[in-house]
Amino acid sequence: MAEPARPALSLTERRKAATEQEIALTAARLFSERGADGTTAEDIARTSGVSLRTFYRYFRTKEDAVAPLLAEGSRHWVELLAATAPGTPLLPALLDSARGSLTPSPGRPAAALAWTRGLLRAMPDDPALRDVWHRTQHDAEAALRPVLATLTDRPADSLDIRLLAAAANAAMRVSVEAWAAGEADPAGAADLAETAFRRLIAPLAEPS
Repeated sequence: MAEPARPALSLTERRKAATEQEIALTAARLFSERGADGTTAEDIARTSGVSLRTFYRYFRTKEDAVAPLLAEGSRHWVELLAATAPGTPLLPALLDSARGSLTPSPGRPAAALAWTRGLLRAMPDDPALRDVWHRTQHDAEAALRPVLATLTDRPADSLDIRLLAAAANAAMRVSVEAWAAGEADPAGAADLAETAFRRLIAPLAEPS
């Protein structure tokens, strides 16, 4: 499944994006290794190779620093779903896009998924990290609505699409959280997502 083309970024935008991503990956690694309580903004900045002032230009808090990493998985999933060939049934489209977004690739190394697992394991004891996770999930659900509306030929603001977006996003979220709580390799997250979609999305996708 081909990914949609993105607008070209300027050199400055690419540098900013690279810096933001480097800080996010560093924060995720440190949180996974030391926990949020054992990691400071200064630690993240120093390990990332930026000044503390630069860190705060990008992020308001140390917990916010992991938002780009957590949001990247959802963004990639929505992009793959949006690139689905016209006429593809909804359930296969969801299954293929979910598996594609949860499979390690040159742009999404297995290490990044391992750090995501560490973050999700730390969240039950860290309200600030939970807030970041739930914000990214809220944004993902909103981004799903127009994509699902196009795939199903229904209004994006309809109750059916709102329910479908909520169910699809919840299936993905719960699958990733369940995977993070166990010891399976990254492919296990995709397997769980497939099971969840088959149980939840197929009935909702039936014509009303």
